[in-house]
Order: sequence, then C-alpha cells, then structure tokens
Amino acid sequence: MKHMKQDIIDSFASAYSRQPAAYSRAPGRLEILGNHTDYNEGYVLSCATGQATEMAIAAVPGRICKLQNPPLKGEFTIDLDDMDTPRPKDWTNYIKGVLVELRRRGIDYPAFELLFKSSVPLSAGMSSSAALEMAFCMALKQLAGIELPLPEWARVGQSVENVYLGLKSGLLDQFSSLYGKKDSFILCDFRSVEVLKTVTMPAGWKIVVANTMVKHNLVESDYNLRRESCERAAKTIQGKYPQVKTLRDVSSEMLEDCKSILDRTDYLRAKHVVGEDERVMKGVELLAAGKVEEFGALWFQSHESSRDCFENSCPELDILVELARTIPGCVGARLSGGGFGGISIHLVRESEAETYCERLAAAYKLKTGKTIETIICSVGDGADAETL
Repeated sequence: MKHMKQDIIDSFASAYSRQPAAYSRAPGRLEILGNHTDYNEGYVLSCATGQATEMAIAAVPGRICKLQNPPLKGEFTIDLDDMDTPRPKDWTNYIKGVLVELRRRGIDYPAFELLFKSSVPLSAGMSSSAALEMAFCMALKQLAGIELPLPEWARVGQSVENVYLGLKSGLLDQFSSLYGKKDSFILCDFRSVEVLKTVTMPAGWKIVVANTMVKHNLVESDYNLRRESCERAAKTIQGKYPQVKTLRDVSSEMLEDCKSILDRTDYLRAKHVVGEDERVMKGVELLAAGKVEEFGALWFQSHESSRDCFENSCPELDILVELARTIPGCVGARLSGGGFGGISIHLVRESEAETYCERLAAAYKLKTGKTIETIICSVGDGADAETL
C-alpha cells in the first residue's frame, strides 16, 4: 500500500511539477448477498475490495481544475463555472457531480490539480464509479477542510448517480467503499443507514471474481425500470398492509397473500427483493455458525432469483454460475452488483482458488469461445485520506 501511495505522489509531482497537498484511497466493493435491496431500504452483506482508486490533489488559484488519470493520455479540465450539464460518456462527470452537490449544499472548495490511478475494473460491477467518487470526496475533505459525517459523504456520491446522471441507484456502493473492514463482510441496514455488524470472513476461503467482460452501463440499462417496479409493488401491497413503506417491510407470506393483486412483473421483482433480504439475514446466521457450504448455497439461490425473477442476469453470467457447480472447490456463485453484465463472485476453498480460476476460464472458453478475467479478490479496508 505504501508503495502505491508513493507512486501516486511521485506521479502527481512529475505531472504538475509540485507536491500534492493531500492523498486519498477508496476501494471498490463486492455485494456478497442483497441484490437491489439497498434502494428498497433493505439489508446487504458486502465488503470493500483490495482493488482501489488512489488520488493526489492540490489547490490552485482560479476556476479551472486539471485532472490526469494515467495511463489515459493528456490532461482533462473542469471549469467550476460550467458544470451544470454532464457530458455523455465522460468519466469527469463523477468528479463534477460531487462538486455540483457540494455547491448545492453551500460548501466551498478551491480549484485543484488532481491525479488518480485505479485498480478497480471498469463497468464490471465492482463499483469503479463509487470508488472514484469516494476517493475524490475524501481528497477534497482533506484539501478544503470539509466536515461532513461519513454517511453524508455516501449520500453526496449517491446524488452524483441519482441527480446528476439520472441513475436511481441506492447507497450500497459508496457506503461499502467508506465502511469496509479488512477480511470482513459488513451487514448494512439501508433504512437506518448504518453498519449493523461486522462478520469475519471464514478462514480458508477466498472470493474469486470472474469478469464476463460484458460492459454494463447502468444508466443505459433497465436499472431504473427495476426500481420503479419495486416501488409500485410496495405501494400495491400497502393497500392491504398499511404498515408497508418499502419492500423491506414485506415478508414472503405477505407477498404471496398479495400475489393476485400485483402485476406479474412487479410480483416477480418484489419476490426477488424480499427473498434477498431474507437470504442476507440467513447468511449472517450461517456464517456465525461456521456453516460455509450452506452459506454458499444461498449464493446459488440468489443468482437463480436474479435470473428468473429480477431478470438482471445475462447469458454469460448464467454460464459462469452453472460451470461453478461443476468445478471442485466452489460452494457458491452468483452475479454481484447491478447485473446486466459485469461480474460473478465465487466462494472457493483457498487451497483450490488458483486451480479453480484456471479451470473456470478454460471451461468458459470451451463453452462460449470467449475469454474471462479472474481475480482472487482480497477483502480490504474502507476509504482513508491524509494531508501531506
């Protein structure tokens, strides 16, 4: 970690001929269980990844900000007086969105020079965008002395997606990036917006990430339609059960009782979310009891629900999860993140993880003719920053 930090600082000094004033790091995240439950005020079991975005920053006079992201060539700029409209397919939108939200909150900040590097795979379901947002938030916090509680920084990042870019995502990505604990899963409650407990990863097991290389751009996907369907279902169920505010308040029994009054698609979307909330809590129980194989079985169930009820899988993800059932060492696999492409995660015995990666990649190539990337993923700490 120290080596990477020094590399960022040295790269900044080389790019801008001066030393940075602050350094920050924010990891990606993996959703372990709890798919599309966060914006339904439900529960998620997640972790921060060892892969992270690291950043160095310094204030400059004037209104023009300069940004560099090696290995991308050239310098990118942001005019602080011209940020209201995002530009299509432009990664600087994630920086501008943070600046616009802070300005909306009446928070001042200077223009800056910035350089960052990231090891979080792009558009893969590991929250590269949230890692960039939170690394920038933490860097700006140090640079401008901005005092906000940690959950509010997560909400700043969420506003980039919800308001600036028009994606109705929940808080999971930013929250996990900020609150992750090394070698642990965190149980998040997205009604109270807090970490309910930290669950140590079972010893002797690793998470293998298999990247389908199918890029998902969630703003252009059916993500928003899924959220609208969940909200409609909750409103319909509320007609029979007035205590229901969101799908978090709905049990499987209540959902089945309302099946006849729900639109079929809305029923299926709700069935997935309600089931996921239940799987999260069951998973925490199983981990506490040391029942890792039963915990892994919940991953397979979760994927089946994503595929059949929420319909946010894709053929490539389905093939990877089916192959996982046939390769020794793996006890569970599922899509992770928004879906519609991106990654699957696989719970694998540590002693067999490297062999598993090779066998999975070979079997996938044989079946599809396509290549995947596999990562034996480390589980890391949440974001941090310091003044230099």
